Amino acid sequence: MTRLPNTLFTCLILALILTSQYSHAGEMRLQDLIDEALRNSPEILASEARSEAARHKVPQAGSLPDPMFMFGYQNEGWDRYTYGRMEGAQWMFSASQMFPFPGKLSIREEMARKEAEASSEMFGTVRLKTIERISGLYFDLFLAYKIIDLLRAKLSLFERTEAAAIARYSSGMGVQQDVLMVQTEKYMLFEREEMQQQKISALEGMLNAAAGRKVNELLGRPEEQATASSDIDLDHLIAKAYEHSPEIRAREKMISAAEAKLRMAEREYYPDFTLTANYYSRGGGQFQDMWSLTSAINIPLYYRTKQREAVLEAEASLSEAKRELDSAKLMTASAMRENYSMFRSSGRLMELYRNGLVPRTEQDFESALSGYSAGRSDAMTVISRLRAVVESEISYWVQYAEYNKSSVRFHALSGSVSLMGGNK
Repeated sequence: MTRLPNTLFTCLILALILTSQYSHAGEMRLQDLIDEALRNSPEILASEARSEAARHKVPQAGSLPDPMFMFGYQNEGWDRYTYGRMEGAQWMFSASQMFPFPGKLSIREEMARKEAEASSEMFGTVRLKTIERISGLYFDLFLAYKIIDLLRAKLSLFERTEAAAIARYSSGMGVQQDVLMVQTEKYMLFEREEMQQQKISALEGMLNAAAGRKVNELLGRPEEQATASSDIDLDHLIAKAYEHSPEIRAREKMISAAEAKLRMAEREYYPDFTLTANYYSRGGGQFQDMWSLTSAINIPLYYRTKQREAVLEAEASLSEAKRELDSAKLMTASAMRENYSMFRSSGRLMELYRNGLVPRTEQDFESALSGYSAGRSDAMTVISRLRAVVESEISYWVQYAEYNKSSVRFHALSGSVSLMGGNK
């Protein structure tokens, strides 16, 4: 019987030691992880704070400017304090309030409200993108664990092939090179497993960051999800996206805000009014106190370079907002079609692998191994069939992950997923 080369034996021991170092905290549910991310994600919390800040701007925009209060003293002469003694000596007090031209305050408030509503819709977009990212990383992590399971499960097939090669070599019907090739293939499984373990560590770090956890916090192993239904109409999803997508609704609110800004710029052609009430205390006695009420208006004298340019700026901003809405709709429809195509393609490939390629490659392997044991085929044929068994099953689970990720993506694009598996 052939002894294992020292280097291969060392690789085996190292792989087993490294594998034993990885552990996970039970099983992890996608829904629980999404719930945690929606509560703790720094990106979501920052977006929520921005939305809250925008809401507080609304009452500010609808409020009058602060009133002004003035006081002072006027003396008559330089040599002494003449209050109550001279007619021109007096203490002066005044209060003034600026009143914007009628309609300006309501337009400013409307503009701030629409911007706050747009910010709120963008908060919804951040939530959906977080769900999409969490789900994508979740299924990538699920795939890495699944590949490790598959590699370990297929180890017995490599051992059967190795036993057949050793038996042929021991009987003088085979060569040592066949044994070494099979053993090399077997130990390459441990290399692939270690690569998946490294991928698991990286994905766990990204998932923790996306969920607002500490980077080194342990995560459980992802549980297998029920396969989403493939009976979905693309045109219906696109129409739903146009109606419910937070990003599209945010663009619509920005158009409303730009329209309010245009009306505000047009209203700036009209002057604002400032009322001022004055009181002059002259000390009583022979000099009576006085009062006055005055009004001032600003004159839009430089309207050609100020108000008119502001209107042109607002018109350009409104045109920009409308074009951005058109662009958002086109990008949403394009991304929807791309993910829908990936979703349908992955579903068909899963069916192909499950019912066609996987069982056929297993049959081919068994046939090749029987032929090799009987001396009717060579070791390379058996090894190639064995590789096909492993790769076809891995490919099935790759398509499973892509199928679920694309499903989450196009539902997020349509704004129809608030939580995984939940529709509006």
